[in-house]
Amino acid sequence: MSYINDLSEKGRQANPFFGLMGIDAESFGDGCAVLSMEVRPDMLNGVGWLQGGVYVSLIDEAMALAIYTVLSEKEGIATISENTNFHKGVREGKICAKARVVRRGRRIIFAEGFCYPKDCESNVLARTTASFAAL
Repeated sequence: MSYINDLSEKGRQANPFFGLMGIDAESFGDGCAVLSMEVRPDMLNGVGWLQGGVYVSLIDEAMALAIYTVLSEKEGIATISENTNFHKGVREGKICAKARVVRRGRRIIFAEGFCYPKDCESNVLARTTASFAAL
């Protein structure tokens, strides 16, 4: 069974990291994906803000899922590089990551993603661009 089919049928149980972090796949298909999760107190850094790596992880998973929607069942990916810019912090609430495939070449796939509060897509918390090797 492919990852996409597995995710459609099992939800967050299809991805152990989704289960650990409480990530839900809101939507995915046609080179796009939206993931969401609730910010928990155990995800905050020492001064009470959501730890930056959580943004990166959520966006990375959204980009990977967006890419998997355009791959054949026999293809896979590996991250080549990622760059994240942080814009704003949060302390609580639900956040989302929205990602899309920017360009798919034969061997390299470029993607970008944004993290934002669930109720305000225009309030960008972080932005990531990345390149992935198509395997």
